[in-house]
Amino acid sequence: MTAILAAFGTLRAILRVVLLWAAVIMAVVAIVDWLVRTRRINPFGPVARSFRKYLDPMLAPVEHRVVRAGGLPASAPWWALGALIVAGIVLLALLDFVAGLLADLSHGVAAGPRGIIGLVVYWIFAILRLAIIVRVLASWLPLSPHSRWVRWAFTLSEPILRPLRRWVPPFRSIDLSPIVAFIVLLILESLFRSVLG
Repeated sequence: MTAILAAFGTLRAILRVVLLWAAVIMAVVAIVDWLVRTRRINPFGPVARSFRKYLDPMLAPVEHRVVRAGGLPASAPWWALGALIVAGIVLLALLDFVAGLLADLSHGVAAGPRGIIGLVVYWIFAILRLAIIVRVLASWLPLSPHSRWVRWAFTLSEPILRPLRRWVPPFRSIDLSPIVAFIVLLILESLFRSVLG
């Protein structure tokens, strides 16, 4: 298990460098493309011709999506840069999450039956907290609670939040029950861990 965790650490370090350089290159592309499109660089010069020949075909799918969404074609490189940064952050967070799960599993198995029970308790509370976070974020976005992306969060969190809504009044039309539920889950988890530990 230690070798797998070390491999995850090495993969994350390599991926961070690759993503950083990809973001730097994309930022340079976006800046030069903006300079060409705003005619600060001669649009008929060698730089502009090279961009049109080699980079515009790669940015064409992004440009089509931006235009379909009502944006300007000139902003396509910036949207590509933003998408690259967000995808890199999500990918690194996913790697950290999997490495954390493997480390927790390794420690739980090494501690015997109590460790495994403690690990299951930790995972249950972590999933419930994640469901509450996803539900709150989904409420800020135009997502239906029946959407396949967030339905699981509503299914897991509603039995916790429904009773709390009777006890916790809204503050200026803001539902405070997710905050209270999150705190209650943290307290309950620490109680369970102290009993098991």
